[in-house]
Amino acid sequence: MRQVKLVENGLQAKQEIEQLLNQGFSKDEVYLLAHSKERSEDLAEELDTNEIGVNEQGFLDSIANVFRSRGDELRSKMESLGLSDTEAQQFEKELDKGRVVVVAAK
Repeated sequence: MRQVKLVENGLQAKQEIEQLLNQGFSKDEVYLLAHSKERSEDLAEELDTNEIGVNEQGFLDSIANVFRSRGDELRSKMESLGLSDTEAQQFEKELDKGRVVVVAAK
């Protein structure tokens, strides 16, 4: 089961995360992405969500992300959580606009 939420800011992200937790997702199953790596890390830490790493992507994709553009890295991370290539492209465009993507994946 997977749910993806597109929000405008950290406050909306917090509300969506609380709803996902109330629906039965654990904190370990909730991920947050923003276009800026720093914003993504800050929000993930502040809202106590996971960052997509080696466990979700696998070793090779994680290493490849070091050499990818931020957009390619974000699409790769979203695909590792079960989003299709088309979905990942659409959400990455929204991230370009400053929005935040919250993904819950079991």
